[in-house]
Amino acid sequence: MFIRLTDSVAVAGQIAPEDIADAAAAGFTTIVNNRPDGEDAGQPADADLRAAAAAAGLAYTALPVANGFSREQVSAMAAVLDGATGPVLAFCRSGTRSTNLWALAEASRGGDTDTIVAAAANGGYDISGLRPTLVGLAQG
Repeated sequence: MFIRLTDSVAVAGQIAPEDIADAAAAGFTTIVNNRPDGEDAGQPADADLRAAAAAAGLAYTALPVANGFSREQVSAMAAVLDGATGPVLAFCRSGTRSTNLWALAEASRGGDTDTIVAAAANGGYDISGLRPTLVGLAQG
């Protein structure tokens, strides 16, 4: 269910409030929600996920991504990664948006492009199309 990209970051498709206890048991300390509320019928509400994270003692951030990635979203994800006290679990509908946002944030933090692309590929996500953007972010 949780796809490890690195020792400190994993992604997932949509999680439910009851999955958050499993995330805590797996050692995650932070949850990042990359889905806007109401994207799909039956999707858990952000407020319910936030409450479940609080009950499990996990930090929780909503960074909804709908149409592409803004610099603000990339910066906010980088700040979450910088401030996390342990492994981060980011989720969206399929894990793809979360992987892409992680990759952009990681590059903005000076991460190596080849390492980022390989980590995503090991998780089953092909982000090779982002390579030029990742290189640009990594170079500042």
